[in-house]
Amino acid sequence: MKPASAGCTAFAACCFALLPVGQVVGQPAASFTVVRAERLLDPRSGDVLSPAAVLIEGDRIKELGIPSQVQAHTPSSAATIDLGDVTLLPGLIDSHTHLLLDIIVPPEAQVTRLYNGEFVPGLLLAIVGMSPSQRVLLGAQLAREDLESGFTTVRNLGHSGIDGDVALRDAIDAGRVPGPRMVAAGRKLTAPGGYFQGLNPAVGESIVRQEFFEVQGPEQARQAVRENIFYNVDVIKVAIGDDLTQAEMTAIADEAHRQNRKVAVHAFTPASIQIAIDAGVDSIEHGNGVTDAQLQQMREKGIFFDLTPTWFDGFWTKIHETSVLSPAFRATLAARDDSNRERARALVQRVLKSGVKFAAGSDTCWFYQGKTRGQATATMVSALRQAGMPAADIIRAVTTNAAQMLGWESRVGALEPGKLADIIAVPGNPLADISELERVGFVMKGGQVIRNGFNR
Repeated sequence: MKPASAGCTAFAACCFALLPVGQVVGQPAASFTVVRAERLLDPRSGDVLSPAAVLIEGDRIKELGIPSQVQAHTPSSAATIDLGDVTLLPGLIDSHTHLLLDIIVPPEAQVTRLYNGEFVPGLLLAIVGMSPSQRVLLGAQLAREDLESGFTTVRNLGHSGIDGDVALRDAIDAGRVPGPRMVAAGRKLTAPGGYFQGLNPAVGESIVRQEFFEVQGPEQARQAVRENIFYNVDVIKVAIGDDLTQAEMTAIADEAHRQNRKVAVHAFTPASIQIAIDAGVDSIEHGNGVTDAQLQQMREKGIFFDLTPTWFDGFWTKIHETSVLSPAFRATLAARDDSNRERARALVQRVLKSGVKFAAGSDTCWFYQGKTRGQATATMVSALRQAGMPAADIIRAVTTNAAQMLGWESRVGALEPGKLADIIAVPGNPLADISELERVGFVMKGGQVIRNGFNR
């Protein structure tokens, strides 16, 4: 029997088939392509090869090295893309995003009178104000914008309806719409009332079911994992707010791992982080309240710490720029931003010192005035730098480290023979100026040119 949303998914797929995707998809990849540039950065070692060439066969990297070496093994029929004085890197990975949300922050009066008034009103509008097909089509736009900014892989961690991110992932994989490779989570698992409080009980349960699995007891926790996997998700996302029990979290992790799915856990407080660690999850998302002892436990168990740095450098004020703010509320936002900067710097230094494996994800689900979704996503790299993370570590956090956290290290995250030809280019050297990653001018995904702003 098909899932209840199959009709909506089929309708969305039909819409995708009719969309004019234009030049962004690019032409079919030539059998062989050579990409040349002045520099190629290896994120793993930090070494820079100059000059550099990458030989691509179909959608995979066949060889890389200095141009004369690569040219000796290049068929005469190969297409050549000479980008000149730029730096090549592997496609970027956003390991924590929400492509089916684009929340516009409500006016100040509404924000201050509602529970979680900046986020929940927009989430409710997405659930009840848009059909599932409309949300998937919005996600298609935001996915394309991410891809055009150099994010060739993303992990979408919830807030996508019942299976919206699964439908979008499949449409991208089938070539119906342009977008990054996606790891899809479907619905989040959470305790009752974890996100919504005070909903009209006459409609509350049906609204919550569109976005979450509410867990009460270990057996229901296992059943929630099974039902989510029925919709063909890639990863299980759990949100803990000191409410799920240890038995429930352990049941979730055990059932997910039994079915070969990783578990990513949204956790902020030491108590919730400890529950996730003791359950043996695969990654802690956010983790702002993590202790040094917990970082050591995560290191010993191989649990990834997934930083979400978008909030580190003044983001609260920036997303309110669509509203007229009172001087008092503006001052409150500025104080919150200053506090976030201070805490972020301390957190980043402790993470680096601990030796825990870490990646970085944008956690972007907000409308950012004047920026595409991809441009908003890319601001996380400068936010990490402001928090004191060295450029080499930032690059690894959004390439090689993120690929390992996703379990995709054999496919993406580095420019190496055998890996998918996901390649970006930036004008300067990101080791000297990490904000170069906000100026991606060339994007290739699987051997196909998505964008070439260098016109070469």
